Amino acid sequence: MKIKVINPNTTWAMTAEIEECARAACGPGAFIEAVSPAMGPSSIESHYDEALSVPGILAEIMAGERDGADGYVIACFGDPGLDAARELAAGPVVAIAEAAMHYAAFLGRGFSIVTTLGRTCGRAADLVERYGMQRHCRGIHSCEIPVLDLDNNPDARKVITEACFDALDRDHSDVIVLGCAGMADLCRDLSEELGVPVVDGVTAGVTMVQSLVTLGLSTSAHNEFARPLPKVYTGMLAPFSL
Repeated sequence: MKIKVINPNTTWAMTAEIEECARAACGPGAFIEAVSPAMGPSSIESHYDEALSVPGILAEIMAGERDGADGYVIACFGDPGLDAARELAAGPVVAIAEAAMHYAAFLGRGFSIVTTLGRTCGRAADLVERYGMQRHCRGIHSCEIPVLDLDNNPDARKVITEACFDALDRDHSDVIVLGCAGMADLCRDLSEELGVPVVDGVTAGVTMVQSLVTLGLSTSAHNEFARPLPKVYTGMLAPFSL
């Protein structure tokens, strides 16, 4: 089974960390390939960044279809391009916010999301509503650390840990959801320190895709997610013509 994990930003150091976490989570028989697109933002921290990441994501989905990928994970907590990716892929496509929220809902009566910048909390709230998680999500909190500083800021782990403790206390929640793929490597240590389940969307996403492929399940192409109608795209989008 081949699972392609797409980090929608172009920072390959982050992609390597995502791949390591994804491989550690998957069972035998799953081959994980993590990639960054050839074009896109270095990090995704705004609606503008997210919009411009989508062509790169779809290019990687197209490449995965040619290369025989069985399923895909979109490794950005904004879940960019998810609907369009599902129209293109023969196998299941799961995004990490979607996966993390569903897993967290199994583990307690309420979860808190701890993400990077405050300006991304609105997008997380939109996804909570989209996935029907309003009853489960008790709060969305930021630690005000930019994505690319997660590895470079020596205080990042301490700040994130404190934000998680604060979220648990303020929200009276049972579970923490980490709101950035760049936090994936913190999951196990945070869970031990906080004393509650901590869900990382990267590992949740790859295990969910692995389960769906094992069960022979994929996105329904009966209605909305049928393959897009063939048409011509122009300019820089010409390669995306189907």
